[in-house]
Amino acid sequence: MSAAPLLSVIVPSYNQGQYLGATLDSIFAQDYRPLEVLVVDGASSDNSVDLLRDYAGRHPELRWWSEPDSGVVEAVNKGLDRARGEFAAIQSSDDIYHPGALREAVELLRADPTLGVVCADVDIMDGEGRILHAAPVGAPYTQENFLLRATVVHQSSTVFRLAVVREAGGWRERYFCADSELWLRLSFRTRFLKVDRRWSAWRKHEAQRDREALRMWQDWGAMMHESPELQAAPARLRRAARAGHHTMAVDYNPSGRESFRLLHLWWALLIAPRSLRAIRDSDFLFPRRLWPIWRRIKRRWPWGQATC
Repeated sequence: MSAAPLLSVIVPSYNQGQYLGATLDSIFAQDYRPLEVLVVDGASSDNSVDLLRDYAGRHPELRWWSEPDSGVVEAVNKGLDRARGEFAAIQSSDDIYHPGALREAVELLRADPTLGVVCADVDIMDGEGRILHAAPVGAPYTQENFLLRATVVHQSSTVFRLAVVREAGGWRERYFCADSELWLRLSFRTRFLKVDRRWSAWRKHEAQRDREALRMWQDWGAMMHESPELQAAPARLRRAARAGHHTMAVDYNPSGRESFRLLHLWWALLIAPRSLRAIRDSDFLFPRRLWPIWRRIKRRWPWGQATC
């Protein structure tokens, strides 16, 4: 291969000074170069700006801006516009990369020019950076599995060709789940590859956007309904998208009621039996003694296998 291409890591940030240092440390500790890191800060009022000045003095690969913006979508799009790499990633200012993640991702993209996006699984850590557990391993990537939510494309463990994302138009302000909506558009434009690795750790704390379960669930349904590519897609994919809206209700449970989760589980299975692959939590379905049987059924049932 030719000389290694530049990789741009975009970090949108706002008042995340208590976590931002760990995020930057995990990026600069990567064994891939050349690298540029672009922190787009939304005029933070905490210690973020002082921290960025300190890191910029020690890491010439860092470029940063601190200016008012409308939120994370504008910050990400500024980063996408300013990035100079052939490949890019978007890392939240409270998450971290595991060692070797970026090198492996770039190697996969360079080895197959038809790939536009590579992704992996994540670990879950607490506010102090302690790993709590691994997120459930997703199914192999297919467009159907993504729509069913059997495969989750985690932003913190994803690297892509910058040109592909720019051509798609970056993140869209109207969607709360702007990263997922971008993956939806890209699923009709380029090839994805998911590897069975854990490339990052996702930090679980009180200030996260992911805690807004009802808004995320409603937004997922809206972006599926409003996608012109999906509306023109084969019936199998449209069914998967409808079922995926129900499996998201099982995951996030915006009502807080177990009966709500169970109802949406059965709706998902009625619409698309392959939704079985997306059900990660079986404790509300069966007594604990039946969990091993449930896992064996999920592994062996043909309806749970990828088809494309």
